[in-house]
Amino acid sequence: MLKVAVLDDYQNVTKKFGNWGVLKEKISLKIFNKYIENEESLINDLSEFNVLCLMRERTKLSSNIIEKLPNLKLVITSGMWNPSVDSFKLKEKNIIFCGTDNRFHSTAELSWLLTMLVWRGVKIEFENVEKGKWQTEIGRSLFGKTLGVFGLGRQGKQVSRFGKAFGMNVIAWSHNLTKELCHEEDVEYVLEDELFKRSDILTVHTKLSERTEGFINENKISLMKNSSIIINTSRGPIINERDLLLSLENKKISGAGLDVFDIEPLPKNHKLRKMAKRLNLVLTPHIGYVSEETYEKFHKGYVKAIVGFLNKKPINVLI
Repeated sequence: MLKVAVLDDYQNVTKKFGNWGVLKEKISLKIFNKYIENEESLINDLSEFNVLCLMRERTKLSSNIIEKLPNLKLVITSGMWNPSVDSFKLKEKNIIFCGTDNRFHSTAELSWLLTMLVWRGVKIEFENVEKGKWQTEIGRSLFGKTLGVFGLGRQGKQVSRFGKAFGMNVIAWSHNLTKELCHEEDVEYVLEDELFKRSDILTVHTKLSERTEGFINENKISLMKNSSIIINTSRGPIINERDLLLSLENKKISGAGLDVFDIEPLPKNHKLRKMAKRLNLVLTPHIGYVSEETYEKFHKGYVKAIVGFLNKKPINVLI
């Protein structure tokens, strides 16, 4: 019988969305609801398991951790990409690494929700009504403004279409983006500095890599208008967090909406939490991909991958 662990099920939904009944009497299942931050504790807790089911990049599987899990045979990540897993070490240890089907619509939708909240200053008006107050903010319209899209992949394309539907001018740039792709999407291709200078709203949809880590820093933000805002639903470290905080405090930009952070879960006493109480800063707890439809694909994908492994026909193999 395979020993299977599902990690970081914060909302305790594994059994709700996964059709685990098809694996009855073939596996023993344990669900970890809380994030295990300490590496030594993580190794101790996972040492007995043959299969690990990972939810996105919540828990990192480093080379050291993998090396110390003697019974591990299969790792399944939600989605088809997870840079937090040392895939080279898995290959070296002959551990199969699989992914699941995914949905990407919900992240783009959340990105647009954050855009609307921050640009319109709605968060404060929510609080006003709850506290018995009335109008204090004067919002801004999106029509005619410029939406800058950093990364025109699946997410970026969807968000650019939202922008056009609201009558915005849409521009885009990223390291690998071409004029031809922009033309196909009816989006204006711009140079790197132009993206920052012209954007009223800068929305981040590129992958985290060596060249994008910390890419949006004080120098880049200084090119932006004081009235502009930044939205990030991609990965926290793409923006230099310290530089963003300083820019918000010094009113170099007028606001930000963040769903992703350098450290997740975001510590209770983190400065971002404190600043959100007094600035035009909207924070959500990395819920871009968290929807019923996405969770169903992820959890049923875990089951499919385990069935494939048991049948010696692995599916969605990432190595």
